Amino acid sequence: MAREADIDTLVTLTVEKDQLLLETLLDDAEEFVLSYTNRTKMPAQLWKAVRDLAIIALNRRGTEGETSRSEGGESYSFDAAPKSIYSLMDRYRLARVGGVAHEAKTV
Repeated sequence: MAREADIDTLVTLTVEKDQLLLETLLDDAEEFVLSYTNRTKMPAQLWKAVRDLAIIALNRRGTEGETSRSEGGESYSFDAAPKSIYSLMDRYRLARVGGVAHEAKTV
């Protein structure tokens, strides 16, 4: 669930005013990060990755499914996400043992 502070940060960084759009992008990014890291709860250290992925998704609206594009003599290529985001998520990724990821229980 998107946090209000993260929505405010995205408004500041992107000047996008559509709160519902930003909340949806943050929720989708959070689901991706949790799935990638095999977690059920978001560690505080991964919220920056969530915000970065949401900004990338916002900037790529209209180019979904494209891997590259050429326009007016300029070529653009799209990566899934920068390696720096994957490096951060890799540090918090839980290994699966017997098909199950064992997450530490919090009190």
